[in-house]
Amino acid sequence: MYCFVFQKETTQKSEPQGFIVNSYGGYSKKGYAPYNPKKKNQDALIMAEDPKTKSLFLCVMDGHGEDGDKVSQNIKSKLANYLFKHQDFGSNIQKAIAECLARCEAEVLREPSIETEFSGTTFTCAVIRGNRCTTANCGDSRTSLAFLNAQGGCTAIALTQDHKPDLPAEKARIEAKGGRVFAVEYDDGVDGPQRVWLGNMDVPGLAMSRSICDAVAHTAGVSSECEFTEYDFNPQNREDLILVMASDGLWEFMSDQEVMDIAFTCTEPRYAVDKLISESNERWMKEEQVIDDTTVMVAFLNNFQAGK
Repeated sequence: MYCFVFQKETTQKSEPQGFIVNSYGGYSKKGYAPYNPKKKNQDALIMAEDPKTKSLFLCVMDGHGEDGDKVSQNIKSKLANYLFKHQDFGSNIQKAIAECLARCEAEVLREPSIETEFSGTTFTCAVIRGNRCTTANCGDSRTSLAFLNAQGGCTAIALTQDHKPDLPAEKARIEAKGGRVFAVEYDDGVDGPQRVWLGNMDVPGLAMSRSICDAVAHTAGVSSECEFTEYDFNPQNREDLILVMASDGLWEFMSDQEVMDIAFTCTEPRYAVDKLISESNERWMKEEQVIDDTTVMVAFLNNFQAGK
């Protein structure tokens, strides 16, 4: 693969032969909060290629808490390097991801300059090698896929599951550890999202059941263990078209299908990224009058082009 590296606004193109991804790109945009003019972007984006194993590594993190930006940026600075050098990366991708992420988390937790009791990050990633996509997910960032349907449009499916506290298995684990799961009712009578709380204190109120760091939440049953999936592209003669990975700044007010319908009309990943961030930002302002940090990565598969 050769590429124009796209951490901000570029498109990377893969070699025309032998790789399922033909182009990809991503952008991480700081959100907007009128009450916090010094707000930092707590998201992080990784796009890296390993020539030795002919692998593409894509990753999105969404930090939260006082030092969420430091958590996500610290992991971003070292994870791809650790992963590509891991002795099992060529033969056991899941093991390599799990061990490298655990190493990164342990190093962040030991870093005295980063507050990790109430700070952490989500984590979603994909390693694409040949026709196989290995995903790992921890938290509520998401990886989604679109394939060509019989009508000539696209159909979207999620490749990862958002880890919300009210999922039965997640809730059971939290309660077994002594934590509680409930939603706070706001002054207008509307319930907020389900959150994780300690058994004897109304903290931390984390709106996800898995995360990296978040030391206090982990005492209440929140886990940093990733959920893995293996996916082979183009199953049973189906043509896969687009892969999208994003923080919940994108997914909060947009469904998988809405996201893919927009990406499907774009001729390059960078145009899809721009349109998706613009649309999600507009929805945030309409619904909340604030905008969450939004990180979006789009990969075009096979030889997909809009209007194909």
